[in-house]
Amino acid sequence: MVGLAAVLLVAGPPALILVFRVLPPPVTPLMLIRLAEGHAIRREWVAYGEVAPALAEAVIAAEDNRFCAQLLGFDFAALRGQVEAWRDGERPRGASTITMQTAKNLLLWPGRDPVRKALEAWLTPQLALLWPKRRVLEVYLNIVEFGPGVYGAEAAARASFGKPASALSAREAALLAAVLPNPLERSATAPSPHLRRRAAVIERRVAQIRPLLGCAR
Repeated sequence: MVGLAAVLLVAGPPALILVFRVLPPPVTPLMLIRLAEGHAIRREWVAYGEVAPALAEAVIAAEDNRFCAQLLGFDFAALRGQVEAWRDGERPRGASTITMQTAKNLLLWPGRDPVRKALEAWLTPQLALLWPKRRVLEVYLNIVEFGPGVYGAEAAARASFGKPASALSAREAALLAAVLPNPLERSATAPSPHLRRRAAVIERRVAQIRPLLGCAR
């Protein structure tokens, strides 16, 4: 039994990752948790080409500027900065990449406990090696939580702006990207002044990092 459990632990995640390279994930752990909390699941899978390019660009600008250039799904420069901040007695601000967030959203539960973080670190390079970057973006944009019970670009675009994800403007895409750090408390439908300012910063950052966005096109 122990041997079988070890085999499943080692071989199971790569097998699932390979399956989800070609098939849409039917559900994620977070969706089931939110469902148990009383939130319905609103989502509609769409292909990457059916999402306005502005949204992928805005998400990269907001969450992970170096996404296209990363190896193994980690931002090693940001990680070094977090270690240095910790050594200096400062509070680390986090160095989570889009690939790390995709691994977490796809296969793990939310939270900051050490076990979950260790599993995320183990799964991230597998995802980075087994999927092309556009697939990482496609899955991320289809499963990420944009609001209570709202998952993925299509459901978020229709819930927030009454239009499909393919029709999002650069400003609307920036507003959705600005929601991501805290989708249960931030709303693109009724954005606060702070959210509007953050969206404006994201729009400017997209223009600044455009040479780094090749993998999103």
